[in-house]
Amino acid sequence: MKILLKKVKINDPASTHHLAVKDILIDNGLIQKISKTITNPGEKCRVVDLSPCMVSPGWVDSFADFCDPGFEQNETLETGTHSAIHGGYTRACILPNTQPVIDRKTGVEYIIEKARKLPIHIHPIGAISKNTEGRDLAEMYDMFGSGAVAFSDGRQSLQSPALLIKALQYVKAIDTTLIQLPVDTSIARSGLMHEGIISTKLGLPGIPALAEKIMVERDLELVAYTNSKLHFTGVSLPESIDLIKKAKKAGRQVTCSVTPYHLFFCDEDLQSYDTNLKTSPPLRSRNDMLELRKAVLKGDVDCIASHHQPRNWDEKTKEFEYAKYGMIGLQTCFAAVHSVLPEMPEEQVANLFSLNARKIFNLPSVILEEGNMAELTLYQKEAACTFSENNNFSRSANSPFFNRPLTGCVKGIFAKNKLTIF
Repeated sequence: MKILLKKVKINDPASTHHLAVKDILIDNGLIQKISKTITNPGEKCRVVDLSPCMVSPGWVDSFADFCDPGFEQNETLETGTHSAIHGGYTRACILPNTQPVIDRKTGVEYIIEKARKLPIHIHPIGAISKNTEGRDLAEMYDMFGSGAVAFSDGRQSLQSPALLIKALQYVKAIDTTLIQLPVDTSIARSGLMHEGIISTKLGLPGIPALAEKIMVERDLELVAYTNSKLHFTGVSLPESIDLIKKAKKAGRQVTCSVTPYHLFFCDEDLQSYDTNLKTSPPLRSRNDMLELRKAVLKGDVDCIASHHQPRNWDEKTKEFEYAKYGMIGLQTCFAAVHSVLPEMPEEQVANLFSLNARKIFNLPSVILEEGNMAELTLYQKEAACTFSENNNFSRSANSPFFNRPLTGCVKGIFAKNKLTIF
């Protein structure tokens, strides 16, 4: 069946139709025609008019935990996929922190095979070290050959500089990227939140900013030594962004992403002891949050990563000290970012949510031109939305965004030759 999208505003800096309001005709997964008005699309054509609506190349999330296999009580590939769809994502790169860990080709093949029937593209991230223990290299070459899109120990930040050097040297031969969560656990181990005035008032042990900064500095030196590719995810400090920015100017192959919750919340929000706000890296100071927003607007950040981390009720409903880290975030990612950065230019939305991640992780490019593959995200910037337990598609409910008014609403996606409209 053909699909005609009426009066959509195209947000694709690489397209000749960028920022123009056009009709888009899709036939058998390809963009057949883009025109100001398409009046005769032919028989058996589904006409969709969501105006005013934006359309961009399909969004990509580069750091999400779908918990499958082993922790299906928190999330499955199916429930994680439905959360991603309602967040506007056509592709999701998922973490290896499963049981068993995705540290060999059989784990990658399990994800690839199970994801074939899912309505979006799921890309497994292979572990850097065996069992993500940070001791010995995992079978990265075999995993890459089976479909791993990148390598990371996920939530287990790789602590050994010797092992990271080996990994960086190893992936040069296959031209792929390592992903690192910048946390020095020897410094952060006893902390529960950002070290500062608020942690002192609350009587909670703090995680100093140094735990992130020293890891970023170390890893940038290793990138300079190996001339390989490294992506920092979950960067929470403006000082870290400055270090990465300088490394880019020096020609280093380094990129970074931030989470929506580090842009939306700060340590002051933890005064209610809401365990849904317990994250790693932790929520930083208000000034750090505001400076991080400025860095995004200036173009110093490459991607927005959801850091979707489902947790069951028992893991979150307990004293702050004992609660697990993380929150779900796929469905609220765009709305959270747009709510605090409504002035963000259209080009940056496309770059942060889609185009940059496709380049960094060697995913198929999508350009909104006639004859090209159609993989699209439809959204309305100014529409109000409210995330609640009633419209939550994750298997878990650990979100601080429930019933919080947000601005920016995803209306649907087109992926794998199927249109999904909400």
